[in-house]
Amino acid sequence: MTALVVRNIVRFLFLVLFQVLILNNINLGGYTNPYLYIYFVLLLPFATPRWMLLLLAFFLGIAIDLFTNTLGLNAAATVLMAFSRPYIIRAISREPEEELGIQPSLRIQGFTWFFFYALFLILIHHFALFYLEILRFTEFFQTLLRVITSTAFTLALVFLSELLFYSRGSTKR
Repeated sequence: MTALVVRNIVRFLFLVLFQVLILNNINLGGYTNPYLYIYFVLLLPFATPRWMLLLLAFFLGIAIDLFTNTLGLNAAATVLMAFSRPYIIRAISREPEEELGIQPSLRIQGFTWFFFYALFLILIHHFALFYLEILRFTEFFQTLLRVITSTAFTLALVFLSELLFYSRGSTKR
């Protein structure tokens, strides 16, 4: 249990720093921005209480907001993503959360399950973030293109991270 807490604290700090120092400087064609920091919420254990899930998502989002001066946009989008997480898990799973394993992973749940899990949650996050940022629907299709391209890039980074860091070893993380 203690190792899991320490691992999540290190993951939290690493993802915030990686997002702020490296990924926030990437903007491909004005449409694609990777947001790998949400990988932290994706990997939280299934048994995480909902109140803690929302609180951790808020702290993660507000940490990004503090560094990027975005006035709570990332916090709002990340909390919405965390709020949606149990419903997405229930919608795509055939068995209850308790039987899925310790935490979501490509190796344990398989490609299809993890793909849809990550895709839906990343889409929710990006849709909320970009439409809250623009705060108007006059540029609906431009923003939708930004949501789709950023989702694809973030999803690719999530899968790359899964393959690099979690493809080997035992099922315990």
